[in-house]
Amino acid sequence: MGFARFMATGAGRALRMVAGLVLIVCGMFFAHGITEVVLGIVGVAAFAAGLFNVCLIAPFIGAPFRGADLK
Repeated sequence: MGFARFMATGAGRALRMVAGLVLIVCGMFFAHGITEVVLGIVGVAAFAAGLFNVCLIAPFIGAPFRGADLK
């Protein structure tokens, strides 16, 4: 639950958004073919999760999906 609680903080959200942008940029400039598409999709998902304050893996570890529910 501590991981999900951290991801609901401002730092956790910013970390997900930055990681998402890094994955998107890596996919655009350094990857080719299907790897480019996969990195882009994962990057957009991570960025959107940070932007909308949701944790996509939280339900798998028994935590709420929405970050606001953890506070």
